[in-house]
Amino acid sequence: MAISKEQKNEIIKKYARKDGDTGSPEVQVAVLTYDINALNDHLKVNKKDHHSYVGLLKKIGHRRNLLSYLRGKDVQRYRELIKSLGLRR
Repeated sequence: MAISKEQKNEIIKKYARKDGDTGSPEVQVAVLTYDINALNDHLKVNKKDHHSYVGLLKKIGHRRNLLSYLRGKDVQRYRELIKSLGLRR
């Protein structure tokens, strides 16, 4: 259920703003989106797993805060990110 190192490195390479960038909002949102999608799939199969649901809500809240930060900082980067991730905001 956890993200593997290879998958995380691919996501980081795709959304990094420069070489070695792991902390930018784009990278963090992309990794969180991958985690959220994986948790959604897990919860569809395991309907009684309420502990994962709490973790899912925390990740969604964290992603929402990062997206609102990015929207306030740079609207163009925000729009490109949500378009590339396929988010509905």
